[in-house]
Amino acid sequence: MTNGKLINGKLINGKIVDFADVVIVYDNFPAIAGATFTVASGEIVLLQGPNGAGKTTLLRACAGLLPITRGTANVLGCDLRSDRFAVRSRVGLLGHANGLYQDLTVLENMLFWSRLVGATRSDIDQAMSAIGLASRLSQTRVAHLSAGQRRRCALATLIVRRAQLWLLDEPHAGLDAQGRDELDRTLRTARDSGATIIFASHEIERARSLATRSLTVAGGVVTST
Repeated sequence: MTNGKLINGKLINGKIVDFADVVIVYDNFPAIAGATFTVASGEIVLLQGPNGAGKTTLLRACAGLLPITRGTANVLGCDLRSDRFAVRSRVGLLGHANGLYQDLTVLENMLFWSRLVGATRSDIDQAMSAIGLASRLSQTRVAHLSAGQRRRCALATLIVRRAQLWLLDEPHAGLDAQGRDELDRTLRTARDSGATIIFASHEIERARSLATRSLTVAGGVVTST
């Protein structure tokens, strides 16, 4: 089932995420025991809840990385039950591992993603500038970066990829105060440019000021708050 119409690769007049009674069994354990929620275009939605509640599982499922055991799940018009791979090129997932090639330089990582989406060197420079990643680091291998610099690099790749749905797991982790402010500005700019954002965070005060609304994940069950 597809919600809305796809025009030029974008979902028009529909829901970006639409989950109904979703159950996800991971390693023989029901990591998500019942998720019914929708996310509309242009929202910034906070996932809140204790460690182990299922927030990371939910983000990975939205990215098409985990199979849906039961229920209906649609992301960007793609039915995750029938073809969860179709959505992957249109979402950007930032987890704890950052998803960077450690033996490549910052610029090489950026070029890799830019070529997949047809982005230019100017787009790369703008992305690095937006997240406060110094241009002098472009020739530095990712393995030699600090944790905060690696986080900035990963965020810059999301900007270059032009993902329609951003899925972020603790995006402020490893960033200093300036980096966190730059990230917040970047997320608001991405939203204003047409992206939809779902993120998990324990920094509740900052996260609530950024989010348009929140969902609570507890014991694998998702509820609106």
